[in-house]
Amino acid sequence: MATINLTNVSKEFRLSRDKHVLALSAMDLTVREGEFIALLGPSGCGKSTILHLVAGLDEASTGTVLVDGLPPKELQAKQQLGIAFQEHALLPWRTVELPFQIAGRAPDRAHIAALIDLVGLKGFETARPSQLSGGMRQRASIARALCLDPKLLLLDEPFGALDAVTRRFMNLELQRIWQQKRITTILVTHTVEEALFLANRVLVMSGRPGRIIREVEVPFARPRTPETMRLEAFHHLVDDLTLSLQPSD
Repeated sequence: MATINLTNVSKEFRLSRDKHVLALSAMDLTVREGEFIALLGPSGCGKSTILHLVAGLDEASTGTVLVDGLPPKELQAKQQLGIAFQEHALLPWRTVELPFQIAGRAPDRAHIAALIDLVGLKGFETARPSQLSGGMRQRASIARALCLDPKLLLLDEPFGALDAVTRRFMNLELQRIWQQKRITTILVTHTVEEALFLANRVLVMSGRPGRIIREVEVPFARPRTPETMRLEAFHHLVDDLTLSLQPSD
């Protein structure tokens, strides 16, 4: 599993010749090996930018981003990175074998079968995305992200488009998968309850330019159940973190 270190990272985007936006400023972040962290913050605060930097899809304007002490693109080149987004981005005409083909590897049938079973899609091995429900497509997206046994899993609002009931079920499924795999995971979410239910540690970011303004070690034992979310202590933390997200006067 991977460790992640961002040191004094800033990221500026150029909108036009004479207009720039500072998305992140002096960001320091450490994610321990096998840890599950969640990033909370207002829209536009740089949460997704952090994922892009860690994934090697973008580069910091200043500072350093390291995964296991190396630039993220080295992890990307070794196909040791799994990503799932809010939109499942499944190609209508392709199957779960696609990641193996892109990586130039022969499909591992036993591993694919185990992943399909892990995400609860047994019996739908040959189904196309149009034949699956929204929740099933997101499970397929997570299976695809796990296909090549990544050291790092990046999740950008993976359940944001789902209804409340399906989203809660997918939270339970993701927790179960993480407990089996123990992959270093960063989740971006706008939902405080989801962050507290899934993560070991929740980080709250300020408005743009984004920086970490609060860190909470989640105290609830695993496995967490729907009953966990009914605890008084859980509701207290939800209220407390929600207040942290409100803009100051």
